[in-house]
Amino acid sequence: MKHQKTNAARILDRMGITYELVAYEVDESDLSAVHVAAQLGQNVEQVFKTILLRGDRNGVFVCIVPGAEEVNLKLAASVSGNKKAETVAMKELLPLTGYIRGGCSPLGMKKPYPIYLHSSANQFPFVYISAGQRGLQLKLAPTDLIKAVNATVTDLI
Repeated sequence: MKHQKTNAARILDRMGITYELVAYEVDESDLSAVHVAAQLGQNVEQVFKTILLRGDRNGVFVCIVPGAEEVNLKLAASVSGNKKAETVAMKELLPLTGYIRGGCSPLGMKKPYPIYLHSSANQFPFVYISAGQRGLQLKLAPTDLIKAVNATVTDLI
């Protein structure tokens, strides 16, 4: 099945990074990564979600964490050089990133925000992240994801 390439996929193409586009059934009432993992038939620890945060000192930054987990705001603030951090309001997601909830990819955001990837990603041969639209995930090696988004690997949960 051919999928329309997303901006995130085109970025990987330009970088020469190998990936797979994987479609899943969208449930508007459940946009969680847990649901996505179930749809993909994958371990939820390998399906990562992209969370946009705002720090009190350095502004907006991105955390990528396993689907069933919540970002530890104290840890996230600390690694990003902030004293405090909070989740960005839903209504700000599209203007800040160009993406909507349930389809927010760390690749191809409107601005290059600092990106932090939870260290558990490195224990898998591949991980899933949003391809930038609901119903489509990118499957790629964690090392390639780190390179593609210039991520800092750290503890976030």
